Amino acid sequence: MTRAMGLLMALTVTGCEPARNWAVRMFSNEYEARDAGGGQRDGALSPIYDGADAERARIPVRLRPVADGFTAITDVQFPPGASDRMVVLEKGGKAWVMRAGAEGYGDRALLMDVNVEVASEQGLLGLAFHPGFAENGRFYVNYVAKKPDGDCTEIAEWTVADPSAEIWTTAPSRTILSVRQPYANHNAGQVIFGPDGMLYVGFGDGGWRDDPHAHGQNRRSFLGAMLRLDVDHPTDTRGYAIPADNPFIQDATYAPEAWAIGLRNPWRYSFDTNGRMIVADVGQNTYEEVDVVTAGDNLGWSVREGRHCFPPSVDGCPVPGEDGIVDPIYEYPHAEGTSITGGYVVTHPQDAALNGKYVFGDFTSGRIWALELPEEKKANPDVALVHSLGRFGMLISTFGRDADGRVYVADYQSGLVYRIEGSG
Repeated sequence: MTRAMGLLMALTVTGCEPARNWAVRMFSNEYEARDAGGGQRDGALSPIYDGADAERARIPVRLRPVADGFTAITDVQFPPGASDRMVVLEKGGKAWVMRAGAEGYGDRALLMDVNVEVASEQGLLGLAFHPGFAENGRFYVNYVAKKPDGDCTEIAEWTVADPSAEIWTTAPSRTILSVRQPYANHNAGQVIFGPDGMLYVGFGDGGWRDDPHAHGQNRRSFLGAMLRLDVDHPTDTRGYAIPADNPFIQDATYAPEAWAIGLRNPWRYSFDTNGRMIVADVGQNTYEEVDVVTAGDNLGWSVREGRHCFPPSVDGCPVPGEDGIVDPIYEYPHAEGTSITGGYVVTHPQDAALNGKYVFGDFTSGRIWALELPEEKKANPDVALVHSLGRFGMLISTFGRDADGRVYVADYQSGLVYRIEGSG
């Protein structure tokens, strides 16, 4: 535990909010990965299996390096329908675009550079290409910026002048949404377009710990919610339109932008081949969780952590089905990792053992798993449905998936991007 983390824990028991906020902002980003995995072979990382993974079913993989030289990677994205260009985001505000070559991705060019706040979990955090990017050149980014009244999450539209050009020239277009952040952690940070063409923006509860402002169950708050926005039809007062089929649009007790509530810190989400949103929500004290999220869901935070009451000593907390609460389809205890990183369903047919499975990992432990998603949306504690891909000596900050359905993983510490390859 770092000295900054020790200070954070000490301030937990105090009622001094300015001191707590300062401590969160000063939290060290100098994380260190656990000891390395099973070493390298032909430049690729190979896994080891220990802890609970020693008893799980395994899928043999290697991590093949395809790009390097980055600082604090936060996202890896590919343009729609393309595998020949990869975009890598750095926490400090830069995004780089690279072309595919025989040995990986090279010929790096700067895509954008934005002024961001970088304390704790802030920074340039997510990017999404518009489904019509090849025609309109639009992409959207999520970052934290300093404003006169405090730090804010900014959702902004940028444009590539000619998406077919060898070198992309970009410029900011407009701000879609700006949301005040009370603390420098639990900012979440992803943006993603769904199969319906809408932009989904997942917010954490705003930070500190124990959700001190009760955002998770606040129906009107953007913090702790998954928003669904129509960015193709901005209005005179908003940078977006509210879709007419949003689940709470007729209920004045909810923010009409909300698609789901009860999130703590959704660090990466994606859609499976059936169009279902799969969310990895970072836990608090005991559990990390994977959720299948549909319109109108309440994921339970901060009255539930995973499938359990929060805090654990509370009697009679809301149960699944009450107030729209749904439990995760999978959870794991902190003995296996303490900060989940969501991934993607592999759709590459040559990776037969992985094909159709949801690949995700843990930032702190370096473990990667492949989950067989249930056909029905229900909690399924059968750990046999989770396959271990092993533990690696890396800090898993994000995953990516190209148009061919291959999944990539980024190491926050080393600045490397790897492609996950079946090895047997």
